[in-house]
Amino acid sequence: MANTSDGLFEETPEHEIRVKQPIYKSLFFQIIVAIVLGVSIGWLFPDLGAQLKPLGDAFIRIIKMIIAPLIFLVIVTGIAHVGDVRSVGRVGVKALTYFLIASTFALVFGMIVANIVRPGAGLDIDPASLDTSALEEKTAGGELPTASEFLLNVIPESVMGAFASNILLQVLFFSVFVGAAIVVIGKDKVKPVVDLLDSGMTIIFKIMGWIMKVAPIGAFGAMAFIIGQYGIATLGTYAVLIAACYGAAIIFIGLLFLVAWGFARVPLWQFIKYSRSEFALALGTASSEAVLPRIMAKLTAAGCPRSITGLVVPTGYSFNLDGAAIYLSIALLFLAQAFGVDLSLGEQLGALGILLLTSKGMAGVPGSSFLALSATATALGLFPVAGVALLLGADRIMDSMRVSVNLLGNCVAAFVVSRWEKQLDYDQMRAAFSSQNVDAVQLESANANA
Repeated sequence: MANTSDGLFEETPEHEIRVKQPIYKSLFFQIIVAIVLGVSIGWLFPDLGAQLKPLGDAFIRIIKMIIAPLIFLVIVTGIAHVGDVRSVGRVGVKALTYFLIASTFALVFGMIVANIVRPGAGLDIDPASLDTSALEEKTAGGELPTASEFLLNVIPESVMGAFASNILLQVLFFSVFVGAAIVVIGKDKVKPVVDLLDSGMTIIFKIMGWIMKVAPIGAFGAMAFIIGQYGIATLGTYAVLIAACYGAAIIFIGLLFLVAWGFARVPLWQFIKYSRSEFALALGTASSEAVLPRIMAKLTAAGCPRSITGLVVPTGYSFNLDGAAIYLSIALLFLAQAFGVDLSLGEQLGALGILLLTSKGMAGVPGSSFLALSATATALGLFPVAGVALLLGADRIMDSMRVSVNLLGNCVAAFVVSRWEKQLDYDQMRAAFSSQNVDAVQLESANANA
């Protein structure tokens, strides 16, 4: 297919239009119904809702089961079929450049919103009244890695350990080496290995199709637990903070629409509509890992090369947490305002620098947002570190906002880098967006032909 933006919105040929399935068979519809039922159970029967947590946890665990092998297979086969080791380094540099710009802007944007809305103003919290035991339980006594530790941890001590622990950056690091080795040796000389890896990816996507059939059950359990455990009343207690974060997220998503169209000529609304099941599942489970395999497949089916998707999206899960960045900057000013501390412009710029570093080590760390805020509060020394416990009631409700913005931000990154590399296939994108039903089989086919 030609890599051209001409005719992006041309009418799709009749043979490319698929028959629309009944709405009750739509994964998106099933997940939305599951979320509504979960909220209802959690609200009306909070004790029962709190006990349904294993349903959501089980679904996320079964998804995690295939994440490491999927990333390995996608990256290795992608590099092997591209056959250019230098392009891997070029894509990596471009992705990290985009991540740095996007995450820095997200932090600054969050600061601007917090200064305008002032969600913590007038609370006048007494630090002595805070119970920090729940905060210690949430963070499990952990610490964010230093910059050197974070970079060193990208290199696995054991390949098997990286796969067993689902440490995505370590799996990605090893996968790039394997893909590069295949290119240097010559794909024809190791053809049986490449064929085996291609077949393995087909198997993984078939398993993913089976797993997604139970996604509504996972969304139901996760949402019932959130509402049952924390209650609807929490929304009122932190109303201004929640409104500030979600309002900022909506505006930021609007900016992502402009970035996607301005830099990649991608109609982002059509992509969201095309991937609505994945976004609904991310909102319902409040977990970006729950949709990682599927969203990578959707991006590849929508015209992003497999090699670029495999590099950009998993890396973005550590380096491009736009939703988390917005939340961290708003939460930091919320705490300062709640304790009556008026941060100067210089102090806010200093806080931005600290948050830019601490936010990069958040992925996979228990209670990472609390640890990042605690580290920033300690460095600033302007309000009690124990004050971070004030956010415990609202943090879980923020997960859906963080996850949805993180996910969309990384999808836009994949499109932008693909366009930057002049490898974004607009014909394939048009065909994907115009289809009425993209099921697991079609996704397998798209990835096999990428």
